Amino acid sequence: MVLRTTEQRALQPAREQAQRELEQIDQACSRFREDSELSRVNANAGRPVEISHLFTQALGLALRGAELTDGAVDPTIGRYLELAGYDRDWRLLERCAEHDRGRPTLTDDRRPAQAIVARPHSGWRTVALDTRRRRVRVPAGIRLDLGASAKGWAADRAARAGARATGRGVLVSIGGDIATCGDPPAEGWLVRVTDDHRAPLSAPGQTVTIRSGGLATSSTTVRRWRQGAADMHHIIDPRTGTSARGAWRTVSVAAASCADANIAATAAIVRADTAAAWLTEHDLPARLVGHDGGVLCVGDWPTQKATEEVCG
Repeated sequence: MVLRTTEQRALQPAREQAQRELEQIDQACSRFREDSELSRVNANAGRPVEISHLFTQALGLALRGAELTDGAVDPTIGRYLELAGYDRDWRLLERCAEHDRGRPTLTDDRRPAQAIVARPHSGWRTVALDTRRRRVRVPAGIRLDLGASAKGWAADRAARAGARATGRGVLVSIGGDIATCGDPPAEGWLVRVTDDHRAPLSAPGQTVTIRSGGLATSSTTVRRWRQGAADMHHIIDPRTGTSARGAWRTVSVAAASCADANIAATAAIVRADTAAAWLTEHDLPARLVGHDGGVLCVGDWPTQKATEEVCG
């Protein structure tokens, strides 16, 4: 997480508020905590479960994202992520990959390659959410994952909490997904857009400024691992139940909120060849990077100058 404020004295109180928001959302939405609400809902699939106001909001946002993207972003893909091998916190998955590097896989010369094909048998429309009574019923066999919406939503809430506590402009970046709230610096918030938010400034990318709203990047180049002979990543295509195989390796989107930007960027990776037209239809400025490094900018995303305003 990265936090910026327009005044140095606002940094500590903004951090305290942002930390509180992130802890609450982690407790509600983490797939990797046995004591989270999400884990409790998944463990009780097939039965109605009472949920908190916060989790009701998080799940409502995820289902809204599924509806707006025609199912390209679907919170019922948890089981498919596990089948793909993303069944633990990413730091633990990286350690396992490092430990197994150089060892023979299940698809070496002694065993034929095998493929597991997982296809959705229900999907987001089968999740019964009662927002008034704060109850949800997930079909048996389905596991929820809110990764395509909750991270951006957490950034939005953290930025709002920090700005509300300090009265100053705040920027919050969680894994490179950025939310802003309050008055920005005079020159706007300067953001470097790349495949990996941890990359140095010398890495291929573009520098833009934002003055409000959110900016999110989804990429197939960062969270990758091997399962047998297959290269896997964490963006699942709900139509196939496996890692999306499309035209774009990275998509960055600017929107009114980081949650919306995050949903749209993930949907664009899944939509592949129809992504640019879909983003244009929804008036979302975006930068799409192909597997060959070619860049396509849509909407009001800047294409000429090294530093430009992408959304206001």
